[in-house]
Amino acid sequence: MAADLVATAFLDGKPEQRGKRKTTAAERQAAFWSASLFQGLPKEAWCQESLTLALARYLGQDRFASPFIVEHVATVAPDTLQRAARYAGLVLRQNSPRFSEIERLRDSHSATFGEFIQILGIFGEAHQLRIADVDRIRRHLFDLTPLELLAYTSLYAFENLIPGEPKSGEGHDIQEVWDAIESILEWKLATCDARDLHLSDQAIGKSLGIHLAPFLFPAETGPLPRHDLYAAFIALIDAQCELNSFISRSADAFSYDESIRFVRQNERLEIVEVDPLARENWRRDGEKLTRLHQYWRYRGMEALLASPETLALVSPAHLEANLQAFAKAMGTKLQLQEVYGLADRVKTDTGLELDAFRALLSIELMTAFFIVDFLQPYNEYLRQLGHPWLALGRLAFGGMLETDMQNRLPITWSDRASKIANITPWTASADSPRGNARSAEAVLDFWTSDWISLAGQLRQDNPGIRPRLLERPMLKMGRHLFQLPWMMAIQNNATASINNLRRLGARRAEVREETRRIEQNLGVLFRQRGFRVLIGHELASVAPQSTNVGDIDLICAMDKQLLVLELKSTYMRRSAKEAWAHRHTTLRKAGLQLHRKVAAVGAALESDAALQQALGLQSADGLKTTAWIVDTSIEWDHQRFQGFLKVTLEEVLIALRDDSHWLNDPDGLFQGGKTGNKLDRRDLPPSLYPDGFSGERFIKLVESGAVWASLDERTTVRPS
Repeated sequence: MAADLVATAFLDGKPEQRGKRKTTAAERQAAFWSASLFQGLPKEAWCQESLTLALARYLGQDRFASPFIVEHVATVAPDTLQRAARYAGLVLRQNSPRFSEIERLRDSHSATFGEFIQILGIFGEAHQLRIADVDRIRRHLFDLTPLELLAYTSLYAFENLIPGEPKSGEGHDIQEVWDAIESILEWKLATCDARDLHLSDQAIGKSLGIHLAPFLFPAETGPLPRHDLYAAFIALIDAQCELNSFISRSADAFSYDESIRFVRQNERLEIVEVDPLARENWRRDGEKLTRLHQYWRYRGMEALLASPETLALVSPAHLEANLQAFAKAMGTKLQLQEVYGLADRVKTDTGLELDAFRALLSIELMTAFFIVDFLQPYNEYLRQLGHPWLALGRLAFGGMLETDMQNRLPITWSDRASKIANITPWTASADSPRGNARSAEAVLDFWTSDWISLAGQLRQDNPGIRPRLLERPMLKMGRHLFQLPWMMAIQNNATASINNLRRLGARRAEVREETRRIEQNLGVLFRQRGFRVLIGHELASVAPQSTNVGDIDLICAMDKQLLVLELKSTYMRRSAKEAWAHRHTTLRKAGLQLHRKVAAVGAALESDAALQQALGLQSADGLKTTAWIVDTSIEWDHQRFQGFLKVTLEEVLIALRDDSHWLNDPDGLFQGGKTGNKLDRRDLPPSLYPDGFSGERFIKLVESGAVWASLDERTTVRPS
């Protein structure tokens, strides 16, 4: 239908230009909605996904206004308008002029929109109450500098987030608290005096002497612990968790979760589950992500044991922790290479060239250091002394007694030169057995977040991508670099590495080459299994007026089975909102691309003898064609877009390598097992192909989800 085609083009950002200049978003909106074809569309047309998403684009912006659109769709297809309003996130944007257009429907379309607007009103009131609560508590902490706020953050983290001991928190899970801490620190950076980020040694000593030391080293003279500020910080954590939870579990769920509905009961909203299968699939996707983390740890340990040269670099001091660090770094390196196409060397923001493995190893060795030198003794002192402040004081005092006066405070810091000197030994290699200072500098830049720059971005409300705490955990304030031992010890460094490169570094010059490398690496695995493979193949036009479909990422043929693959590579998401956007942008577009490409490949095979020969086919007769969207993200796994199955790249990789046993934690490393020599196994792991490998068996295996068979004993029916 013409409206669907036009809406699809609009969603793809067309037209891109007006003459020689780039089309603005407002101009594109105006051009699209002024088209006369929308005035006479029937309800069925408005129910198409492309029109719904286009309407959500209109409601999600404030620069272009056309109230006729809202009034017209409210009359023709009210359900579509409500869905678009949810997708646009109007539930949290009730000061938007687009919300006012929806609200005015209360008078003209009360039968269809009265209840919907009342639900939005309940959400809006609840949202404002939570914002007011956060703002009220923030006032007690307004005069604190970012460093002083970090001091209270660290006190809270050691009391509530460190694994190994019962916690005294208010029942928030660790991720909720972590997100709240990030929100609080962003607020502080956006509102602080810029001079508070240019710290001298004297300023650091003064701040921590008032806000940290009195908790750790209580004395009759000197400053008393500011229990009032710490209590306010705890209250702010609770209020921020409540606000964030309301946004993610209620407002975002209302906007983006199709498996539930919110039903009004007087002035209260209740959640009704309408699609339990979708909720189960979401849970399973999370479990798959956990299993993949295990898989790469095992792959890393296997690679480490097979590399005597690398094993020789492992320090015998704290051998178990260092072995774990090397194995994790090896596993993440393999993941970045095989799934994300990373080369051995990448560039930092400052232009320095970085050895990827050294960067990964350095962050894992930092984690190992903080576990061994901070968390383990802290938990031991906590068991002995019974209170977190006494344990932290004993930990810090012990550091002072060491010959080199080690900093064992809950916050550590050093200048750039000292940090480079500390990292340099971790960059040791056969060529540089004592490490390389230039490599250490590049590693430091890769993991550093410049808080002066970030504060400026936040103050200007710049919508650009901002580093999260775990993605760049070296916090630069002036000439000093700060680290949070509690965070470094418990964060997931694999996710940090992937998002550092794929989220923060999405526009790096190397990304295009990395994408090609993903295709090439996967093509090698298919060839090793006997497939004939074409990578990035451009089809010759089959007719003078044929549409250019672009290159085909992978075409694989074996046993009269033809696979057409569309590859997508992004980053690790953490919210339902991000997952929804991925579904309705990247994956939706991939389905449309595959639809065109599969038709073009089929037409080309009918007449292109060279293409048949390249794929080892005598003819196209009897050929069975299968097409997949192969994505690096786990979200929406084994669901279909334009009829095409979406699978994870890692699932395809595991199916080709036939090593799914690593998904199942065979040696119990994630249940408290030791590394030891357990991976030197005599028993052969079970194969996914007991009757031998074939193209047909491989395709059936992936489509049935058999790689994940051990997830549980239930069979989950996949939505078509």
